[in-house]
Amino acid sequence: MANGTIAFDTLTTSDSKGTANLSANVERSIDTTYILHGVCKQWTCFNQETPEVFNSFNLSSMTDRTTGKTQHNFASVMTGQKLYSVSGMTLDEGESQAVMDGCDNDYTDATKYEVNTFSTDNTARDCDHGYTMVQGELA
Repeated sequence: MANGTIAFDTLTTSDSKGTANLSANVERSIDTTYILHGVCKQWTCFNQETPEVFNSFNLSSMTDRTTGKTQHNFASVMTGQKLYSVSGMTLDEGESQAVMDGCDNDYTDATKYEVNTFSTDNTARDCDHGYTMVQGELA
């Protein structure tokens, strides 16, 4: 069996089933640039207390740095420094007001980012539920 490459600019399909909001048998298309540039490149669902990764995409590992800090390492790196954005949220069952203060990629490395979490009195705190996602371009 030969291996090859399929190249196209637009992916087009006809929807024979339809959905509640879309009519059946209508051709739909999406520009492949959107697929490349417009989708989430990494996400993680994690627990800082254990630490444990519940589920993830494009994560090679998560490192417990210290209380309230976990480092998330990409399986496939981003294109370069300052070229990706991290967002997310945390929740702690013991203190529902614990917050994710920020995600720091320190602008020098396209291989990882760090999640920093604090309680309402600004004390570093490990949270039992964290969710992050990364937008940008893969290298």
